[in-house]
Amino acid sequence: MRWTSEKKDGYTLIHNPGGPDLGLHDGSRIIEQDGLAFKDLAGTGELLPYEDWRLDPVTRAADLAARLSREEIAGLMLYSSHQVVPAREAGLFGGHYGGGTFDPAKNAPSDLTDEQIHFLRDDHIRHVLQMRVESARISAEWSNKLQAFCEAEPWGIPVNISTDPRHGATAVGAEFRQRSRDVSKWPEGIGLAAAGDPELVREFAKVAAKEYRALGITTALGPQIDLSTEPRWMRLEDTLGSDPDRVIPMVKAYCDGMQTTEGAPDGWGKDSVITMVKHWPGGGTGEGGRDAHYAYGCFAVYPDGQFEQHMRPFTEGAFRLDGPTKKAGAVMPYYTVSWLADKPHVGNSYSEYILKELLREKYAYDGVVCTDWGITGDPDPAIDAFGSRCYGVQELTEAERHLRIILNGADQFGGNDRMAPILEAWRIGDERCGAAYMDERMRLSARRLLTGIFRVGLFENPYLDPEESARIVGNAAFVKAGLVAQARAMVLLKDRGVLPLKKGSRIWVPQRFLRRRKNFVRMWEPETELDPLGGMDVSPWFVRVDSPEEADAALVIMESPLSDPYDPADVASGGNGYRPLTLQYRPYTADAARKPSIAGGDWREPFTDRSYRGKTNTCINEKDLDNVLEAQRRMGDKPVIVSLHMHNPTVPAEFEPAADAILVDFSVSTEVLLDVLFGEREATGRLPYNLPADMAAVERHGEDAIEGPTPYTASDGAVYARDWRVEK
Repeated sequence: MRWTSEKKDGYTLIHNPGGPDLGLHDGSRIIEQDGLAFKDLAGTGELLPYEDWRLDPVTRAADLAARLSREEIAGLMLYSSHQVVPAREAGLFGGHYGGGTFDPAKNAPSDLTDEQIHFLRDDHIRHVLQMRVESARISAEWSNKLQAFCEAEPWGIPVNISTDPRHGATAVGAEFRQRSRDVSKWPEGIGLAAAGDPELVREFAKVAAKEYRALGITTALGPQIDLSTEPRWMRLEDTLGSDPDRVIPMVKAYCDGMQTTEGAPDGWGKDSVITMVKHWPGGGTGEGGRDAHYAYGCFAVYPDGQFEQHMRPFTEGAFRLDGPTKKAGAVMPYYTVSWLADKPHVGNSYSEYILKELLREKYAYDGVVCTDWGITGDPDPAIDAFGSRCYGVQELTEAERHLRIILNGADQFGGNDRMAPILEAWRIGDERCGAAYMDERMRLSARRLLTGIFRVGLFENPYLDPEESARIVGNAAFVKAGLVAQARAMVLLKDRGVLPLKKGSRIWVPQRFLRRRKNFVRMWEPETELDPLGGMDVSPWFVRVDSPEEADAALVIMESPLSDPYDPADVASGGNGYRPLTLQYRPYTADAARKPSIAGGDWREPFTDRSYRGKTNTCINEKDLDNVLEAQRRMGDKPVIVSLHMHNPTVPAEFEPAADAILVDFSVSTEVLLDVLFGEREATGRLPYNLPADMAAVERHGEDAIEGPTPYTASDGAVYARDWRVEK
């Protein structure tokens, strides 16, 4: 015997000379061959090909896929709903522990919920989406408990845990994304585009991969490589820009940085994180800037005929990596209905053209295809609802929707916790396509899904040392790198010679106010007054004062305009419900909007024209502009500095003349913001897109046009086009 073993906290670690370490909860399940140790995951006492770590992942996956039952294959094709660790709260993300709610006297924060045990055991789920966790240590402990549970199940298939992006320095309103408490903080994707350096993107991806692996995460639901051509889109800040020639190198750097284990022959291994690039074939062209999470925003349009450009980050980037893993391990189509001539108007996963003919056949993508979350359930009767995404196929049963997606070439269903609809889809497929065809088709998906789990080394060692995880995640070096990147992503848009500020200055920072509004899940949020500094101790930089009159300078912290494109009250009064999304602060009337709309039609609407021409909308955070103008009025000759957190390209005409300096960020911590303002760091980013001259320029600009709307010319003659910054 040449291998050795050691006891760890909750598992046994076995060391193979010249081979991988093996981690087992039950250290007795070992097969010895040629002096080497292998896991007896199947419990046969015989080394099966899938248990032999000397074989390549594709061979091992094929062997195991051939052994699985229908139920086990259906479970592999599920991707869990969002999991919160621990599930303390009732409601959407709540859970139960032994039939009751979380009790800190009885339950550890890392304990599995009853619901998690059920979907692991009864629905055979092995792909789990972690949304929020309290700490790196708890994440590692929870991951170990998931893996120990599944190790004891037939075949011992480990869990592939995934996450949406969680390294942003500020909270994100779109999607169920929240800042992780432990990880290092970086700019959002559009901030990386502002920094303009693929090597910075690679550095970020490597750091994120290390932190993810320490958390137990082996799949990243990203990067988001949609081109950001539509300036009003709520997902724009997660993109890497609008110019495919610039985006493609960043896509390659991101995927290579995350997926590559140094020294591994094929690049895959224990340090790899699978990237699930999204959203095929590009989701950033929603008509009027509306988003396809909602039925009122389901249509993606291409008035400038640039559909092909939007696929390039995938076809020339993610599918042609420079590194040894060669291509992104997974792809996610978007919810959108791509409005193309002579093509059925159905969601992309339901489209034979988008998924089968283009992705699988023309571009020969052979990795995992996973739907976006929650597209197969029955639609809500109200169009202004969160759960209505089976676009164009509402007449099908849930099982028939699954079958249509499977026959188009998809392998996995995001946010689905039940295997029953997949099993029923398989039964219907047997009748329509033949049992032999369906069996091979389903096992093909199983092979693809298992290949990913083998590639990242989970079959060998899925276990973590929680102490080591706590040391890795958010360590000083990673945190420092993130802070440096944040400054590199900031753009100094304007400076009349007032920056940097002098430390110890007296600064007035006005409160912000948000009107009553609907949130991401279309629930009402009350009007809110908030401190833009969050009550932070700012004494290392300045003295905060209560009025402009006693201040040396004013610092107005604001964000780009927030607005809502749909109003049920408009429907009740005889309108169509559609309002313009606005990138200006004052009320905007869309006199230049197209009429009629390009796309339209929904079974809940007695019309097809979704135009909002002539309608008015007011942004939720209009007071941000009031703060700037009040500061200008009350400060007299003293400087007014604007710090603008830019989710979307903003029309500067209303506030630029009133500001002596404007600093733009794309997710920045307050510490870095203040360091830049007071000269401790330098903002070196450039605008990643044009700032529009006005809303008419936005309306004239095609949603798919990569060139950008006509840019704004500032009061000092500067043109706020892509690549602009003040040169110091």
